[in-house]
Amino acid sequence: QVQLVESGGGLVQPGGSLRLSCAASARIFMVHYMGWYRQAPGKQRELVAVIFSGGTANYADSAKGRFTISRDNAKNTVYLQMNNLKPEDTAIYYCNIHSGVDYWGQGTQVTVSS
Repeated sequence: QVQLVESGGGLVQPGGSLRLSCAASARIFMVHYMGWYRQAPGKQRELVAVIFSGGTANYADSAKGRFTISRDNAKNTVYLQMNNLKPEDTAIYYCNIHSGVDYWGQGTQVTVSS
């Protein structure tokens, strides 16, 4: 059973930065895309960013210009660099790897507060 292990969350002040990482416990073949989602209290889970096998990345409007998604195909690892963080970015962040089967991480808390 492949597991996704996330790291990099924490407490940061507004304007600060965090880098999230998500590594698969075993090799996943035929990956179509990797992505990051988030869920704030009382809200539905939403897509933050996704990167496709060819390298194309898409971002939610709220993430454009501040977040950057990247991947290491050889390691089945996906990253999310988050800059200029705002209080509204506070949420649990989940990584997702899709290869015909969806794999999800356990979530990592990101709190943006002064």
